[in-house]
Amino acid sequence: MTSLLISDAIAQKLSGLVLHCIQCQVKVGATDAVLLDKIASACQELTDKLTIDTIKFRPNIETTREAYIRLGKKPSRYRPSAEALCRRVLQGKGLYQVNNVVDLLNLVSLKTGFSIGGYDADKIEGTATLGIGKESEPYQAIGRGELNIHNLPLFRDNLGAFGSPTSDSARTMVNEGTTNFLMVFFNFGDPKELKNAEELAVSLLREHAAGDNFQLKTITTA
Repeated sequence: MTSLLISDAIAQKLSGLVLHCIQCQVKVGATDAVLLDKIASACQELTDKLTIDTIKFRPNIETTREAYIRLGKKPSRYRPSAEALCRRVLQGKGLYQVNNVVDLLNLVSLKTGFSIGGYDADKIEGTATLGIGKESEPYQAIGRGELNIHNLPLFRDNLGAFGSPTSDSARTMVNEGTTNFLMVFFNFGDPKELKNAEELAVSLLREHAAGDNFQLKTITTA
């Protein structure tokens, strides 16, 4: 499994931080009709329960926002990805359709409120360490271009920054050539919901992306 660590710098500010990791072999392709139906149902369920004003109070979103504030980042400007997905659905825009692996990851995020990183593990060089973004540190976010990652939780490997709970990076993005998939749940509060989120993710990966050879790992600041 890809080597992952939490740096002392972020551990000192976010003592309850937990990273829950799923790595597996996948087949990336088009999103099938059954998965699209699951996504549509989840979007409708969210619309029935929440409003734009109440999204930020979902427990896993709220604790992520609080973590951003402790690090010195404004969560209303650099929204955690789970919050951004929920807002998109409630604005009537639906979820992005990218490929089966990215789409099922977004479904899990939508249903659980966890911001989740999705990476092509073969594009990660050496150990991936979660730290804090530095001022003017370069970062090309998927679909957003250059992103100001100063004070954001941030993965780095031997080649530099590549992953954050706000946006994944273009360098390690999942595409049709990806076979070795790494999924990281960023948990900044009570980790009790991680097990159910893991089970949902594994089930979807098996059913919709031919997921196989699963490896699971939890990393904490304790």
